[in-house]
Amino acid sequence: MSETTHDGGVAVTEPPSPDEHLTAAELAAKYGLTVSGARPSLVDYVRRLWGRRHFIVAFSQAKLTAQYSQAKLGQLWQVATPLLNALVYYLIFGLILNAGRGMTKDVYIPFLVTGVFVFTFTQSSVMAGVRAISGNLGLVRALHFPRASLPVSFALQQLQQLLFSMIVLVAVACAFGSYPDLSWLLILPVLVLQFLFNTGLALAVARMGAKTPDLAQLMPFVMRTWMYASGVMFSIPIMLQDKPAWIADVLQWNPAAIYMDLMRFALIDGYGSENLPPHVWAVAAGWALLVAVGGFVYFWKAEERYGRG
Repeated sequence: MSETTHDGGVAVTEPPSPDEHLTAAELAAKYGLTVSGARPSLVDYVRRLWGRRHFIVAFSQAKLTAQYSQAKLGQLWQVATPLLNALVYYLIFGLILNAGRGMTKDVYIPFLVTGVFVFTFTQSSVMAGVRAISGNLGLVRALHFPRASLPVSFALQQLQQLLFSMIVLVAVACAFGSYPDLSWLLILPVLVLQFLFNTGLALAVARMGAKTPDLAQLMPFVMRTWMYASGVMFSIPIMLQDKPAWIADVLQWNPAAIYMDLMRFALIDGYGSENLPPHVWAVAAGWALLVAVGGFVYFWKAEERYGRG
């Protein structure tokens, strides 16, 4: 476009841009631009997370190896820590407070050790999950990957640690007269269901911990309260037999108690089905699916906000 100036010259001006009146959103759509770090669809997010499965496994193994790298006993602490906890609980609750009443020593000691090991699996997954984002901000800000990879890898790390601990758990069960039989095959589905539950819980607290880092300081008190309410050291029906029935029902239906009791039922000969609440497998599967799916969706909804601010 040209026009004549006051001295007879010709001035050339740029023609108006075809994009001049477009909004930022319309420009992005026209040229195929997307927001950096935008949250993908749920299906696409699952696909991306599956594509990072090798990273998740490698990251969890590296964390597990590094966890006790400075200790002289190294990986033995994976087993020694919950075993020492079980010993302390036995001295206090088993001998002094008689929390094992209604059970023989051959049943109560594997009962207690199983409870400590299984609850520690959930407790450690939650404690690692709450720091999964806030404790790895450098990685989150430096690389683009599905942020759910971090809490999932921490839950997987705790599963690997429990599998090491299962060697001692099996030895304790055998030492007190519970030998391998068909019921031990139930250990695998119990571990799968509890892993799904723990992963969903780790995802949920990871999002909360990313927004409120102080949650990591509060969580040990929450987990300790949960432990005492879940029958780790005592049988809920026996301990609460003189209380209103609904209290024992509520405590028995909580997921930590469900997974502990299923593992005890699988491992310990003297711990029969009469100690389990009705429809226990359906409840265990329901808790696992509800928390796994709910925790994953809850975490995904804040995907684009992790590591910002």
